[in-house]
Amino acid sequence: MSDIKAGVNQLYLREEELRTGMELLFYAYREFTAEPDAILGKIGFGRAHHRVIYFVGRHPRITVTDLLGILRITKQSLSRVLGELVRQGYVQQTTGTRDRRQRLLELTEKGTDLERQLSETQRHRIARAYRMAGAEAVEGFRKVMMGMLNEEDRAKFVPVPPPRYAALKR
Repeated sequence: MSDIKAGVNQLYLREEELRTGMELLFYAYREFTAEPDAILGKIGFGRAHHRVIYFVGRHPRITVTDLLGILRITKQSLSRVLGELVRQGYVQQTTGTRDRRQRLLELTEKGTDLERQLSETQRHRIARAYRMAGAEAVEGFRKVMMGMLNEEDRAKFVPVPPPRYAALKR
């Protein structure tokens, strides 16, 4: 704990501030997942289904192995969830062209529609919070979130240029 207390003007590293940050994450996650949970509940799905639908939609033709790496769940857990999504027509599996053992995953039209419904409320919630906080706070939030990731996952995210540079590239 000595590294937490080291340095000058690091009041944000005090125990109470750290606890508040943790609590805010819990509350934010609850709100972030509430509306999608309600949609999923109506069709008998849960958060595991949501994560699979999201990442398959985000990475069309993702392999089962790569999806397991992202989700960090057991093959058995993924198999159960994925089996339901395939049977109900939300995800389709195809065999890899180079390696016939590979299973490539894509959302069907039905899956794309569900992913859009689930993500829409979350995008609106994040957009509203970003607008309220402003660009500097959004960049700070991104830095905090990146700081919480392990090195392997952090490397998956390409730095986003600040808004002023993005405008110059047009």
